Amino acid sequence: MKILVPVKRVVDYNVKVRVKSDGSGVDIANVKMSMNPFDEIAIEEAVRLKEAGKVTEVVAVSCGVTQCQETLRTGMAIGADRGILVETAVELEPLGVAKLLKALADKEQPQLIILGKQAIDDDSNQTGQMLAALLGWPQATFASKVVLEDGKATVTREVDGGLETLSLTLPAIVTTDLRLNEPRYVTLPNIMKAKKKPLDTVMPEDLGVDVAPRLKTLKVAEPAKRSAGIKVPDVATLVAKLRTEAKVI
Repeated sequence: MKILVPVKRVVDYNVKVRVKSDGSGVDIANVKMSMNPFDEIAIEEAVRLKEAGKVTEVVAVSCGVTQCQETLRTGMAIGADRGILVETAVELEPLGVAKLLKALADKEQPQLIILGKQAIDDDSNQTGQMLAALLGWPQATFASKVVLEDGKATVTREVDGGLETLSLTLPAIVTTDLRLNEPRYVTLPNIMKAKKKPLDTVMPEDLGVDVAPRLKTLKVAEPAKRSAGIKVPDVATLVAKLRTEAKVI
């Protein structure tokens, strides 16, 4: 069984991002970039399934600029067998990524695609669902447990009311939630081994996919700063201020 794991290069979650002065976007110049944390969980889960003997090959995929090779090498250091970079300088949207992944899935024929439920930069939470629709595969989003057995994937997913368990006939799409696993620490020997693993590069044109943007960002702005609270001496004063100043009662 082959698993495809898409991974995205994003601003490291420890970095406090700054909005550009013209409001056109976020300033990522000289900012530390890392693998999207949810995708890291996806890679870890795929590698664990391989270590359990359920999977024979784990393929990491990234779409974006040349520097995404670093993200793929991290995925291979965790345990992916090889990497594929769909190289493009175009700012990709979820639909464009889903189309690229569909083209790769048609070519690679994986039985399972595991990807993070969302990226921490755009928080779209759309790519997995769009990919499932394009491929016509069953999907289980927000997975907190994945079990492969007898050509089926049993997935426990986190929903508002608690937990829901689904049985999917493979091939299928699974998107990961935070509680699925805790990714392993990448050791130096594995980083060195990852440098020797195969990494192929293709262009969107090679896959016959148009990734031209269909959305336009009008403005990016920081959230309004919260004003400081005040202390009141008693309940009567609190009620009076809520009534006369805040006007909420």
